[in-house]
Amino acid sequence: MLADVVRLLRCPTCGGALHLSPGSLRCNENHTFDIARQGYANLLGGAAHGSADTAAMVQAREGFLAAGHYAPMADLVAAAAGHGDGAVIEIGAGTAYYLAAVLDARPRSVGLALDISVPAARRAARAHARVGAVVADAWSTLPVVDGCAEVVLVVFAPRGAAEIARVLRPGGRLVVLTPAPQHLTELVDVLGLLGVDDRKSERLHAALDPAFDVVDEVALSRTMQLTAADVGRLAAMGPSAFHTSADDLRRRAAGLPEVVEVTAAVTVTTFRRR
Repeated sequence: MLADVVRLLRCPTCGGALHLSPGSLRCNENHTFDIARQGYANLLGGAAHGSADTAAMVQAREGFLAAGHYAPMADLVAAAAGHGDGAVIEIGAGTAYYLAAVLDARPRSVGLALDISVPAARRAARAHARVGAVVADAWSTLPVVDGCAEVVLVVFAPRGAAEIARVLRPGGRLVVLTPAPQHLTELVDVLGLLGVDDRKSERLHAALDPAFDVVDEVALSRTMQLTAADVGRLAAMGPSAFHTSADDLRRRAAGLPEVVEVTAAVTVTTFRRR
């Protein structure tokens, strides 16, 4: 709930502290931001710099994740986050699936889910009893207080190193999950999915080097048994959905076997804020 995380938030207009009012968040300068009936607040504060997931993408992601195919990834993220009691922020949280897994392992922590997508924030607001959801742009100044987080999560999502360093307290953990080049390789050509840059890990480390030290890195590779419906949701929930129509994805998926073996390959890297 937003009441649990309002102390972590600041006004996107003036940077002042936000306070909970009936139906809204308000700062001392009287900048006011309505709380939607679904429980999230929009603190975007200006034009967005990225593409927001659509309601259809969020629905596909929710269905795919509910089937448990990515549960081992969530377990790795939760283990990397540790067992403290400080606040956890997920940037580009989507449905807050990974944040909820972390909070299950940290019973005294609260979680803040940030995403540029309104449908995603709507879903994230009900992901866990201790999650507060806010619409915000990962590529802009985050509406978050300096040094308030013990852990920041970035899972299959964009990350701005300077803003992450600002909101993490010294010694805090940044947990980043990135796809490996082998991730979903069986579907890339068949469905026209976007591939993974071979230098993704190198670029991640270079971007974070000025403010972070690597603590740990764990690779996960496993074979998933996916039905045609699973494959359809998987294709529709990711960035390829911005480049390929739903009809085209369905047409391509129709030519696949009833059950497909698909590789899930990711790396979970834990950084410490200097």
